[in-house]
Amino acid sequence: MLNAEYQGNEGFLQRDSVEHKGYAEAQSTDRREGRERDGASDLLEAILDRNNLNRAYKRVKRNHGAAGIDGMTVEESLPWLKEHREELLRSIRDGSYMPSPVRRKEIPKSDGGVRKLGIPTVVDRVIQQAIAQKLQSIWEPLFSDSSYGYRPRRSAQQAIQKVKEYAEEGYRYAVSVDLTKYFDTLNHEQLMNLLHKQIQDMRVLRLIKKYKKYLKSRVMEKGVICKTEEGSPQGGPLSPLLANLYLNEFDWEMNSRGVKLVRYADDIVVLAKSKRAAERLLESCRKYLEGRLKLKMNTEKSKVTSIFAQKKFKFLGFCLGRNGSGTYIRVHRKSLAKAKEKLKLLTKRNRGRNVRAVMQEVKVFIRGWIGYFRAADMKRTLMSWDEWMRRRFRMYIWKQWKKPKTKVANLRKLGVPADKAYQWGNSRLGYWRIAGSHVLECSITNERLAAAGYFSILSYYESLHLCG
Repeated sequence: MLNAEYQGNEGFLQRDSVEHKGYAEAQSTDRREGRERDGASDLLEAILDRNNLNRAYKRVKRNHGAAGIDGMTVEESLPWLKEHREELLRSIRDGSYMPSPVRRKEIPKSDGGVRKLGIPTVVDRVIQQAIAQKLQSIWEPLFSDSSYGYRPRRSAQQAIQKVKEYAEEGYRYAVSVDLTKYFDTLNHEQLMNLLHKQIQDMRVLRLIKKYKKYLKSRVMEKGVICKTEEGSPQGGPLSPLLANLYLNEFDWEMNSRGVKLVRYADDIVVLAKSKRAAERLLESCRKYLEGRLKLKMNTEKSKVTSIFAQKKFKFLGFCLGRNGSGTYIRVHRKSLAKAKEKLKLLTKRNRGRNVRAVMQEVKVFIRGWIGYFRAADMKRTLMSWDEWMRRRFRMYIWKQWKKPKTKVANLRKLGVPADKAYQWGNSRLGYWRIAGSHVLECSITNERLAAAGYFSILSYYESLHLCG
């Protein structure tokens, strides 16, 4: 039986909305009411407002997250939530609601370590999202302009653009601040004190304290419930806001000292005009983060580098370059290598999937990747990638033809003379070499690949720049 603790939130949201055909289009219309409640003693009612919960559920649904420990997906939870709506609302209001443990999932990191995610149940995610929406409206005006992560109308692209602007102003040295397991080490008591400064409704504070199951988190690993003493595990909608709130103190401290800072969540770059000044800032940051905020700075990864040292400076997957025309944004070589490895896996010739299906998978990946890195100057790189990808698809098709007889027949269908078709169809040359041959370039042409669904990487990149 599902616990009331994680069924609640979604229920009301859905019962009020899904019974109507226009649920998917439902929007919060009572903005005045929301403004009156934010930060006041009835903040909990604003959080539990039907329209706010509707928005929260739709957001959770749009994110397509995995199920929590109960195994219930967003879609599967709807009938239960409709049935238990009133019970769940009541449990949140009277304080009996209890969040469920999160499901632990480890994601490999590029440095060989793992990032631990805590996946809440669907209903817990909706509740977190509903809380986050109201808290966001309270804290957004209080956040520093130096912060770009997990905020409305702010992005990683804007963050790297700001770094570029500072570089053009003469700030040529960067202090890359690396926090050890930031989301796992937030000091719970200090975070609650920060929340208390703006939240007057004690019921909301008690509810967030219950998400001590997220902050001082209960997690399920291999079927066993464990406790961690600190932190706000990544994976829940509330965690990014709380993490931003916690580091906001650092942002304003640096701003008050006139320090040039760009932060995206726990990715922090502090800029200086000289190496000596940067080294002083590195120590100053360490003292504040460790002394005041009780965080742990990774002294090995936190370092001073030239902002144009492309092998050493990396921020959000980007780096900077300069030429006769000035400073420009680049994709870091590690980010390029990672993307290319992904494309290799997608077009691996022994996958056995229809080439059109593979092309669609590549298209989805490329659209997302370029959408993120669109701020970078990479026209030449993508031009070479297009050539490389077309060759890989020719290799993929050649592999699928398998038998020499089939290869000869298909080459002839594509206009290759009989003698040439026979010669290449029976060739013992490797797949990659044949894929780059003149005979395949002239038979499996760029136009034919495009007709089959090939998605030009360069063309998409250029279209975004034209639109921008």
